[in-house]
Amino acid sequence: MLHVKPSGSPGPHSHRAFRPGPFLTLAACIAFSTSLSWSAADAQPSGDQPGLRQQVIPILATTFDRDRNPVGIVAELQVGLYRRDDQNGIDLQFQVEPGRFSPTTQVAVLMAILQAARVAKLSPDSWTILLKVPHPGGTVHGNSLSAMVGLTVVALAEGHSIKPSHVVTGTIERDGRIGAVTGIALKLQAAHARRLGRVLIPEEYVVTEGDWSTPFLLHVSPVGSVTRAYRALTDHDFPGKHPAGS
Repeated sequence: MLHVKPSGSPGPHSHRAFRPGPFLTLAACIAFSTSLSWSAADAQPSGDQPGLRQQVIPILATTFDRDRNPVGIVAELQVGLYRRDDQNGIDLQFQVEPGRFSPTTQVAVLMAILQAARVAKLSPDSWTILLKVPHPGGTVHGNSLSAMVGLTVVALAEGHSIKPSHVVTGTIERDGRIGAVTGIALKLQAAHARRLGRVLIPEEYVVTEGDWSTPFLLHVSPVGSVTRAYRALTDHDFPGKHPAGS
C-alpha cells in the first residue's frame, strides 16, 4: 500500500491546488504528466513525533534571474522519517507550506525512495516520510533532487546522516545507477558560490550539456551508483550490495 499526500490536505482524495508563485526549477524536468490520488494516511506525525529523525539537506537547482537568464542556485529541503509500528505501506507526506513540490517532482521523489530502498534491501512499508520546502512561495519542479532525497531517506533509516556541505544531483535508476541530469555547469557555479564542500554528479553525461569546468577548490566527483554516492555522502557503506559502478 502506498500513501502519497500533502500534509494538511483538506481530506481524503482531495488535491489542494498549488498557488501561483516563483518557480524553483530543478534541471531535467520530467517530461510526462500524472495525476496522484491523495489519501488520508493512518499516522499524522508532527515535529515532536517520537522516533522522528530529520535532516536539512542542500539541493542544486537552476532558475532564472531578472533578465530571464538561467542561473544555478543552492536551495534546501527538510527531510524527516520515522518508523510506524504497522507494515501498511510507505507514507510519503509533502508539506504544502512554506513552499511546495510539483506533482511530477513528487513522483520522481517517490520513485527514487523506492529504488534506493529496493537496492538497499530495506522495506519501506513502515516508513512515514515528511518532505518540506522551507522557501516561502516557491514550487520545486523536476527530478534532479531525487537521488539526494532517496539517499537521505536511506541514511535516516540506517541512523546515518548526510555530511554537511555534501550534495548529489541526479536520479536513481532501477538498477541503482545515478541517472544523468542537466544544468551541471550552472549548479557547480552555485555550489562554489555557496562554498559547498563536495558535489557528486552522474557519470552519465547529457551530450547537449556541452563542456564545463570545475570551479577552483570545489571537489567534484562523478559517481555511477548509489553505492559510491552513499559512501561519499555519509562515510558509511550502502546497506545493500550493488554491482553497477561499485
